[in-house]
Parts: sequence; structure tokens; C-alpha cells
Amino acid sequence: MNIKPLADRVLVLPAAVEEKIGGIIIPDTAKEKPLRGTIKAAGNGTKDEEMILKEGDEVLYGKYSGTEIELDGVKYLMMRQSDVLAVIG
Repeated sequence: MNIKPLADRVLVLPAAVEEKIGGIIIPDTAKEKPLRGTIKAAGNGTKDEEMILKEGDEVLYGKYSGTEIELDGVKYLMMRQSDVLAVIG
């Protein structure tokens, strides 16, 4: 399936969650959501805000940012460009 975000939205693939730390297995209920991910698709921006993010950018985003969506069995986050805190690079 192909998806193209509209306006100032981006599609982010969250980084994998660490499941084991120092030999201790962390249950799903105690796992922190990753705050890092990769841009998989980006909109064109708006007339007031130019889209500066592009596909492939590694980004940091806020803990409660975005809306979870699932495409072809993979979980993504759809969020506004303003929810992205920084580009890692």
C-alpha cells in the first residue's frame, strides 16, 4: 500500500523497542514508546509552513505525538511536522 501524507504531516516508522535490558525481560505494559524514528513519507507543506523534513530523515519526536496507524502489518505514526523535535544527523 502506498500512502502520501497531506499538508504538513509526516509518516514515521518508530525505532524498535528494547525488549531486554541486562538480562531482564521487560513486559509490554512497562515498555516505553520509542521517541525516535525514520520518516517514510512527507507531505508538501502548507502555504504558511514549508516542509523541511524528507523521506529517510531520522528524527526525535514528543512522547505523545502522532496517531498510530497500521499499514500492511507495520505500525507507523502520522504526525505534523511541528511535532518533530529534531533531525538526527
